[in-house]
Amino acid sequence: MVGALITLLIGLRYAGDHEASALDAVIADALVDVVGSGDLAWLLVTPSEPQVVLPLTALVVGLCLVQRRWRGAVLAATAPLVAIALNTWVLKPAFGRLSEGHLAYPSGHTVSIVAVSAVFVLLARPGVARWVAAVVGTVVSLGVGVALVTLGFHYPTDVVGGAAFALTVVPLVALALRRVPH
Repeated sequence: MVGALITLLIGLRYAGDHEASALDAVIADALVDVVGSGDLAWLLVTPSEPQVVLPLTALVVGLCLVQRRWRGAVLAATAPLVAIALNTWVLKPAFGRLSEGHLAYPSGHTVSIVAVSAVFVLLARPGVARWVAAVVGTVVSLGVGVALVTLGFHYPTDVVGGAAFALTVVPLVALALRRVPH
C-alpha cells in the first residue's frame, strides 16, 4: 500500500500543474547531462513501447499456458492491463497534470514496463531466476524512466508515480487471483 500512498501524494501535490517543479527540473537537467536526449534515450525507451510490451506479454501468457500455470497466465494477461487501464482512464484525468499538452501523471509508459516487469518477477521460479528477473526488470524500468525524462515526455515525478502505481496494482491482482479457487 506504500505504492498507492506515493502515487496519491505525488498526484495531489502536482494535480493540475502544467510545468516542471523545481525538483523535476533539477533531476531532468542532471539526467540530460548524463544521458542526453539522443539515440541512447530513444533506445532506452523502446522496451516500454506497445510493440514490445504486447508480444512479450503474449509470450509469457503462452508459456504459462503450456506449463499449465493457469493463474500465471491470467496474471500476465490481466495485471498490466488493469494497471494501464486504471492509469489511463482514472488517474491521469483525476490528477490532470500536463506535459506538452498531454496528461502526464502517472506516466503510462512507466506503468506498463514496471507492471510487466513485476509480473515477470512474480512468475519467475524462486531463487536465482527471480533475482535475475528483479534485477533485469529494475534496470530496464530505470532506463525507460530516464529516457522518458531526458526525451521530455515526462517529469521525474510522473515516472516515480507510475512505478509506484504499477507496484501497487500487480501484487493486488496477484493476491486476488490467489483467493480464486482452482
